[in-house]
Order: sequence, then C-alpha cells, then structure tokens
Amino acid sequence: MVISRIEIYKFSIPMHPFTIATGTMHFAQNILVRVSTDTDLSGLGECSAFPMIVGETQNTCFEMAREFAGLWKGKDPLMRDERLGELDSFTAFNSTIKSAFDMALFDLAAKDAGLPLYRFLGGKRRELETDLTIGIGTPQQMAAQAADYKERGVRIIKIKLGKDARTDVLRVAEVRKAVGASIKLRIDANQGWTYDDAVRVLQEVGNLDIEFCEQPMRTWDDEHLPELRKKSPVKIMADESVFDHHDAKRIIQARACDYINIKMAKSGGIAEAKKICNVCSAYGVPCMMGGMLESKLALTAFAHFVLAQDGIVFYDMDTCLLGHKVDPVIGGVRFKDFCLEIPDAPGIGAEPDPQFLRHCERIEI
Repeated sequence: MVISRIEIYKFSIPMHPFTIATGTMHFAQNILVRVSTDTDLSGLGECSAFPMIVGETQNTCFEMAREFAGLWKGKDPLMRDERLGELDSFTAFNSTIKSAFDMALFDLAAKDAGLPLYRFLGGKRRELETDLTIGIGTPQQMAAQAADYKERGVRIIKIKLGKDARTDVLRVAEVRKAVGASIKLRIDANQGWTYDDAVRVLQEVGNLDIEFCEQPMRTWDDEHLPELRKKSPVKIMADESVFDHHDAKRIIQARACDYINIKMAKSGGIAEAKKICNVCSAYGVPCMMGGMLESKLALTAFAHFVLAQDGIVFYDMDTCLLGHKVDPVIGGVRFKDFCLEIPDAPGIGAEPDPQFLRHCERIEI
C-alpha cells in the first residue's frame, strides 16, 4: 500500500462568538486532510487551529500541510513511525497540523485492520460523560447560561475565566448559585491570571466545590505552580504547560499539578498523546481529554483514543457543541444525555459531508 494523493481542505465552520481569556473565536479554523492510497482505503484527519494558544492559524496549517503531503506521497502509510518522523525531521513544532496527519494514518490503519479505532488501539467501551463549557461573559450572563445547561441535562459545567480576577470570583459564585450543589463545576483561566490573581481567586472560590482549575497562569510562570498548588484549595490541572511527554515529566516532577489536560492540537496527535499518557500513568497523575473547536470527525477520534487509555478520567469533549452553526460531518460520535456514543465502523467512523466540502478551499498533492 502506498499513498497516491492527499487532499487538504480549509474546513472552516461558522460559529456563534466564543470568548476565552486569550481571545474570541468567530469560526472554527479547521483543516481536513484525506490521505488516499492505491487501494480503496483512505484515512481522514482533522485539526483545529487556535493561534492564541498553539501559535498556528488555519493558513499556516494549510501551507504546512502542502509541504507534509509532498513528503509522504508514494510512501507506505502503515509505517506510521517513519511517516510521523519525517514530519518532525522536516519542521519543529507545528503540532496542530501534524495532529491531522497523525489522525489520518491511524484512521487508515484501523480501516486496514477492519476494526473501529478504539479496538485497533486496544481499548474497550466505557461511559464518557462530557462537561459543557461556558465562555466568558458577565456574571449574570454566565449564570443564566449555566441554569439553561442544567435544564438541558448537563451535569458537569466548565467555566472560562481569566479576564479579570475580581469579576472571575463573582462569575463562579453566580454560576454556583444558579445551578445549586448537584452540578460539578470546573474552571479554566487559560493563562489569564498572574500568580497573585491565581492565589486570590482560587482561595476565594475554594468553598464553592470546584473540581479543578485549568492553567491558571502563563506558561512562563510554571516555576510558580508548585507554590500555587500548595496554597490553592482547588486542584490544579496543567493544560498549555504540557504539549508533549517531556513537558508532562517536567511538570509532574516539579510537583506543579494534580492533573494534565491532553489535546491533540498540542501533542501533535495520537502517537505523542499516548506517550503523555504513559508518563502520567507512571507517576499516577490522572488526565483529561480536551480539544479546541474540532468537528465531530476529530472529536470521534479523540473518543476512540480515550477508550484505549485508562488514565484519562475527565472528559472535556464538547468541541462541536461550543457554538458551531452547522454540522459538516456524517456519522461519528452521538451525544445521549451528554454521554458520547462511539461508532463501531472501521476506523474513526465519520466522514465529511460532501456538500459542505464543495464550499471549502482545497488543494490536492
């Protein structure tokens, strides 16, 4: 089997504006990759560029994808380590677009084996209940949205913070008041606080039963995380501080976090995400599966990966629920009471809608 052609699409999904500490997104800046072979099999991969966090845009991903496709054409897609190694040798970083190519290889390999991806990875089914995220707004707006989520059956809510420490305390307090004690609350500052802000907010919300706080400070303040962790009544989860397994080992050995959030756009895909899981497992640190603004296609791949990793126990898998105005995917994961139901078709089990692709900018290598 050899790669005969690679199609690359700007898979732009219109959105209702979604705000976090580092900016507001008006559309999902996604890239779709289809790796076709000289057989009837092809593999699909998708990534979602989040420039304020990972440093890649849809345009940079598109151009790097063109380069990557040239490296792979005519080669065996089942030799994954060699193919992925070629991407790393060609360019450092660029983890977001690398994740789409990685995903396409795993999809293709699972199809070749005639297995759903989770079984190809050695996984088995279990319940995956996702949280649902509230973007930054006024405390009253966020409380109203939280109350609406509860009415819709959401049992775990993640609250985006990091714009203003004083108001952030009010945001959390108002949300807790709106939903009562039965709903799990998580908070995520997306690097928005200084050390002093983080200490203040976490201590003031400590009596509001918060499950954990993601990435309270900028990555260059990682040296302060161990002290913050000692002072915080809320557990600390590292997100932007951990891109790969080397970061995971560094952060864990520094006693800087309680949990780690894994995202394919940071790790570069399934292969590196598995290495992060292995490091965390060795140190007894639980993980969360997160994402950017991917469609159901990539989200389904994430779910398959989770089913093969016992150390991933938290699920922030609401990427396509965060304001996407259209669903450009056929098949894939289904939500039932905010639990993810995974398809049993070979590979990922999701396909882009051909009608949607007709309107996407495209190149073929």
